[in-house]
Amino acid sequence: MSMSAARGVPGKRERLVVIGGDAAGMSAASQARRLKGPDELEIVAFERGHFTSFSACGIPYWVGGDVPERDQLIARTAEEHRARDIDLRMRTEVVEIDVAGGRVRARDVDSGAESWTSYDKLVIATGARPIRPDMPGVDAPGVHGVQTLDDGQALLDTLAHTRGRRAVVVGAGYIGVEMAEALINRGYEVTVVNRGSEPMSTLDPDMGRLVHEAMEGLGITMVDDAEVTKILTGGDGRVRAVATEDAEYPADVVVLGIGVHPETALARAAGLPLGEHGGLLTDLAMRVRGHENIWAGGDCVEVLDLVSGSERHVPLGTHANKHGQIIGTNAAGGYATFPGVVGTAVSKVCDLEIARTGLREKDARRAGLQYVTATIESTSRAGYYPGAETMTVKLLAERRTGRLLGAQIVGREGAGKRVDVAAVALTAGMTVEQMTSLDLGYAPPFSPVWDPVLVAARKATKAVMSATS
Repeated sequence: MSMSAARGVPGKRERLVVIGGDAAGMSAASQARRLKGPDELEIVAFERGHFTSFSACGIPYWVGGDVPERDQLIARTAEEHRARDIDLRMRTEVVEIDVAGGRVRARDVDSGAESWTSYDKLVIATGARPIRPDMPGVDAPGVHGVQTLDDGQALLDTLAHTRGRRAVVVGAGYIGVEMAEALINRGYEVTVVNRGSEPMSTLDPDMGRLVHEAMEGLGITMVDDAEVTKILTGGDGRVRAVATEDAEYPADVVVLGIGVHPETALARAAGLPLGEHGGLLTDLAMRVRGHENIWAGGDCVEVLDLVSGSERHVPLGTHANKHGQIIGTNAAGGYATFPGVVGTAVSKVCDLEIARTGLREKDARRAGLQYVTATIESTSRAGYYPGAETMTVKLLAERRTGRLLGAQIVGREGAGKRVDVAAVALTAGMTVEQMTSLDLGYAPPFSPVWDPVLVAARKATKAVMSATS
């Protein structure tokens, strides 16, 4: 009996097919294998690239030299996965999903050979693709996106063979500011061109202004409210400058840090449900809505925002690994759920730490929420203790109830991870008044007597009381 004929027949070994060999896909495959042995479950995984189970979040730090070796970013090699009885097929791209037939069509990237593989259960973990604007010169040598280890290696090769030391980063989100730091560490003169009014659009503009000022203080040239219209090339065809409507910025290398879109072309062609942001829609078990034996996770899905109640696209490795664990458990016959996110993220540029969780002001307005804000300046340690660094904390709270809606923190050492306190408070549905009573750890080397997050909560509580009196 063929595998296709055996689908759903009791007592037959099932086949789990995984599309995508990074965080979500291989976490799902590994968890399923932990729960079911090869006699019960065959696992076939397809990865179109050269690497599996790698940390995309670590690429800027590898490029910048903080992480010396590429292989340090690989959590588990293809050989290690295969040793666990996972049939991992590298350099093989799935080009079609036949939902009705329960099969996928895959193409060998190097030879072009194609074949069909049937499945009983399917995991879609196709990730996200960097936004690459349609403009003249965007494909010129010296212009790089950064999403995979192959991308990072290509950029390093360019840096090693480029005589000039001028770099332009297009975009000032997480990727943009992290790549700006990497290039500064490599000794480049860095210009960041950003179409927004301030860098880090994941923050409110007043907090983004702090990032702008700090980046300029690090020697980075910041160009806000400017959209790149074309990339100019020299006689040798290589990039020589980035152009906006008003100016040109010389460049020996250009890094695109504009963001990513869910990679869901396969899913769209297969008729699977997509959300407002282009990501796959799943239920709490990460099962694709309306499809009993198909799951999806990682950067290709949309997730529930627990604060606003809406669906969001949040491409982070933390979520992808959790999705994979949940999918693998469910695909192996267990039970697990992913309730949603509050939107926590942290980054840095040189010694500046940037963190946020929950809603920005414009998110709250879009959700129809009335709110108050509170912004304070404090220090990471007791002011008298050596090494105390300043930070700015901003909280949003619902106007009538005082429920915490969001937090943003910008500061030096010790600032960024403080956002986790707010993330827990958001998940628990706490009010800012309840936060003021949190029993946080204190000693002068770690915090002032009143932790900066609690100082902000006290101020936000006063703002709520004033607004409702």
